[in-house]
Parts: sequence; structure tokens; C-alpha cells
Amino acid sequence: MSGRVTCPECGARVLVYRNPVPTVDVVIELADGGDGPPIVFIERRNPPRGWALPGGFVDYGETVEQAAVREAAEETSLAVELVHLLGVYSDPARDPRQHTLSVVFVGRARGVPAAGDDAGQVVVAPAQSPPGRLCFDHQRIVNDYLAWRGERRAGARLPRNPGEIGR
Repeated sequence: MSGRVTCPECGARVLVYRNPVPTVDVVIELADGGDGPPIVFIERRNPPRGWALPGGFVDYGETVEQAAVREAAEETSLAVELVHLLGVYSDPARDPRQHTLSVVFVGRARGVPAAGDDAGQVVVAPAQSPPGRLCFDHQRIVNDYLAWRGERRAGARLPRNPGEIGR
């Protein structure tokens, strides 16, 4: 979609394109607990309120990998190592505020998470048992993560880190 605006300098009508806004989300695994490692959920402090995976907007000039590590640290106080690119989620209705697309990673971290930035609280729970209803399309992302974990357990060869994707 696009529209036209008037340039404040010269008065010309200028075509303005509307593009999806890039975001990132991270499924953060903590130490393995048998059926799979527990993951980190945050309770959002800002609308839309509810439970979500850590993530946020990509800043101008940073890569999606840098954004994922930064957002994870800001919201959970964890230093995350990205280990897998889970997917790209781009349904125009995934975020009620605007059309976003999210690059979603699986990451690993050690330590005890602490809420920060936009997170009201942080909970570590099995992926199968989120602490409440998830915002956005995060339940779909968690379901895809669980399928990916199942494929890994079954011995399928999957890329181990974002740099291997597409090789």
C-alpha cells in the first residue's frame, strides 16, 4: 500500500510506501530439563498486554541477530546465544498495532532471568505450558518450536545456527 504526502520543503506530491516493520522474537531455552528445556516467557508491560516471547523492534543499522540478542537482554537480563533460525512470521494481522514481520530465533542462555524494559515479569516454563494466553502469533511460534524440537529429537539434520540457513 502506498499514499501521497506533500513535501514540506518544495510542495511536491511525493509517493510514500508503507512497508512491514521488522521485529525479532527469541525462544530462549534454559538448562535442559528432560522432555526439553524450559523456555522464557515475559508478561508485556505495554499494550497489547499479555504473555509473549521476548522480542521487539529492529533498530536502524542493526542486524536481526543483533536485535534478537539486544531485545533478549533488555527484557530478560540474559546473555543469549542464537542457535537456530526458527522462521519468519509475516501475517499482516499478527500485531494489532501495525503490520510487522518477525524473524524468530531459538537461543540458549544460562542464569536466572529478571524482568526489564517492556517486561512486567518473567516466567520460565515448559513450552507446552505457557503461563497464560500468548499475544500476537506467539502460540503458533511456540507450536513450531515444539515441532522443531521433536524433529531434532528424531535425528533430522537441521541447521544449528543462523549462519547455516540456506547452505
